[in-house]
Amino acid sequence: MVYTLIMASREEPLINGEYYHVFNRGVAKQNIFSSDSDYRQAILSLDYYQYSNLPMKLSRYKQLTIEGQREVKSKIEGLNSKLVQVIAFVLMPNHWHFLLKQIADEGASQFIGQFCNSYTRYYNTRHSRVGHVFQGAFKSVHIESQEQLIHLSRYIHLNPYAASIIKKSELSSYPWSSLPDYLSGQSNIVEISSILSIFKSTGKYKSFIFDHADYARELERVKHLTIDVEE
Repeated sequence: MVYTLIMASREEPLINGEYYHVFNRGVAKQNIFSSDSDYRQAILSLDYYQYSNLPMKLSRYKQLTIEGQREVKSKIEGLNSKLVQVIAFVLMPNHWHFLLKQIADEGASQFIGQFCNSYTRYYNTRHSRVGHVFQGAFKSVHIESQEQLIHLSRYIHLNPYAASIIKKSELSSYPWSSLPDYLSGQSNIVEISSILSIFKSTGKYKSFIFDHADYARELERVKHLTIDVEE
């Protein structure tokens, strides 16, 4: 199956309990992650802002001691008040993909808004720039079946290899996606059971990913060749 992305109107309400593919890229297709520090900041934002009723901004949270951060995070998790569940993600040099399950009303929009605003403030400060970092409003696609759900997770996790950023042998350890969490069977950031429960083991999921890797890269290569010809 080839998973085809269909742009959904942002005016359509996102529904609690439903899964969505949410994605965006850098303004004018520019890179938005220029260093390991940038990637780590984005993952920290991804983790922190999926919760509602946060006691402080991420910038202040980062200033706490490790013990202080643990205490705050424990209290937040104890409230069990999430805007979204992050099911899978990948960060690429100039764009990102998230697979989310909306938990609270307007949860996905609030989560993405806080993630983007927080990261923009960080990125502009760190790189001595001003202005937008992301290109307009995020795009969202409603996932309507279990088949779409697992294929989207594969599409997301194969992104770095399909785009020829890394070798296939590096895919399992690519630190800026949730694939290592899936392959280890545990995660403090993403909710992996929704996908892994469909497979008999983490090994079966790994095969599901890697058996499709070269085909995904070829599709990406052909897509770029087509774009070059049209331009």
